[in-house]
Amino acid sequence: MQASTSTAPMQAPTYIGIGQIKPLGAGLDVPAAGGGCSSHGGEGKASCGSSAGPDDMPQEIWDKVKNHPCYSEEAHHHYARMHVAVAPACNIQCNYCNRKYDCSNESRPGVVSQKLTPDQAVRKVVAVASEIPQMTVLGIAGPGDALANPAKTFETFRMLQEQAPDIKLCLSTNGLALPDYVDEICKYNVDHVTITINMVDPAVGEKIYPWIFWEHRRVRGYEAAKILHERQMLGLEMLTARGVLTKINSVLIPGVNDEHLYEVNREVKKRGAFLHNIMPLISEPEHGTYFGLSGQRGPSATELKAVQDACMGGANLMRHCRQCRADAVGLLGEDRSEEFTLDKLDALDVVYDLEKRQAYQAQVEHERQAQHAAKEEALAASRSLAVADDVGDELKVLVAVATKGGGRVNEHFGHVSEFQVFEVSAAQALFVGHRRVDLYCQGGFGDDEQLPSVVRAINDCHAVLVAKIGACPRDELLAAGVEPVDQYAGDFIEKAALEWFNGYRSRIASGAIVHQHRGDAQIRQGAYTHGADPMAQAA
Repeated sequence: MQASTSTAPMQAPTYIGIGQIKPLGAGLDVPAAGGGCSSHGGEGKASCGSSAGPDDMPQEIWDKVKNHPCYSEEAHHHYARMHVAVAPACNIQCNYCNRKYDCSNESRPGVVSQKLTPDQAVRKVVAVASEIPQMTVLGIAGPGDALANPAKTFETFRMLQEQAPDIKLCLSTNGLALPDYVDEICKYNVDHVTITINMVDPAVGEKIYPWIFWEHRRVRGYEAAKILHERQMLGLEMLTARGVLTKINSVLIPGVNDEHLYEVNREVKKRGAFLHNIMPLISEPEHGTYFGLSGQRGPSATELKAVQDACMGGANLMRHCRQCRADAVGLLGEDRSEEFTLDKLDALDVVYDLEKRQAYQAQVEHERQAQHAAKEEALAASRSLAVADDVGDELKVLVAVATKGGGRVNEHFGHVSEFQVFEVSAAQALFVGHRRVDLYCQGGFGDDEQLPSVVRAINDCHAVLVAKIGACPRDELLAAGVEPVDQYAGDFIEKAALEWFNGYRSRIASGAIVHQHRGDAQIRQGAYTHGADPMAQAA
């Protein structure tokens, strides 16, 4: 797989007017300056969630993204989202999808435990918002396609506008029906739309989509992929022209579209996409997908990062996606949906107190600003130290972090269900992804048989920052070449990572240690969040 070798600067995504939309295949006249922002803080920009202010975007765009956990990497540490499963039907078939499978311990698109009516969904949203005041975003992401179920989708949005007007509304779609519903999307003030776009070449697309249902008939092969591509591009252009923020999801399928995703990134940027989320294929056989049963593998951690890195400079990248369930509730990386099943809602004292929610979110914002200030202070110290030693400025390492939210190092190693991974250098602490793992501690005791799989998940990292760690996993990590670090318990993540890195540089400069490159890591293909037997759960 070869990365793009072009070094020409690429323009930032921006908004275009209706008059600028051209026939598919023609270029868009997109101005050089735009309102897009980076989800990672690179390319000379502040993060979408930067508490320093909307330095690189108009105020109205900042207001849309500052507390949206999917559109802002900073915000995802502090604000929660939820999905309601009101859209069961789908109008296309993807080779990586099987919506019939459900495991309550799993996080994967299309997975739900309960399908809801619009009335049930709104009741659940109001209940969650009263219990989780930092929940700021409601999305409809399936389990099918939001726009293949337009009546249920927009009825849900209509009622939510009336009962919970402060919550941001989002939907996810494959894009086939998108051009037909742009007016409805704008009518209900849906400011954020995610489109899954895995190809811009139908020859690639026919390897991913066996069929679509279009104009009352099932269309297959190249023709199906061509229709889907044209509808996706048209829908994206129409949303951009109307000022709706768009996130593009692309599933990285090794040997199918891995090299092609560079072209996808360029084409969606041309059409004004706000973010591009390149995520790994989930293809364990027990899910029953075509790719899973045919042996199509997912990417390794190194392969995923290589494609994401090669796309930097194109459409702004999102790297903190958790490939959430279609009924997920809570912070990204957690799922509290079991607390809000229909049978439990009656027992909740539901009071939608808007003032209470706003007051709580003000506290959250204060904590977020403290995190940003700590990061900037640590960056200044790191840059000063870099001038003083002779370690190369190009040195970059990956650091895994055990966290349960709030942007802090605050989780015990044995209680981690996912690690957050940062690429750290003298100039930045860049969030680059997450690694799901099965819990090492079960019932208060460490599962030594589980430990090697946990270590493999962070094998490419030089250190793991934890609140606490036991002797056995500490020894196992050291033997694998990963340094366990518990001295930053409670600190903000970026501050802790940069301070550890400064010490690491100093040890290299003094000759105490020799820097060595790490190996690859194993992405948790099944995306399970607990140590459950998947086949038992599916039964």
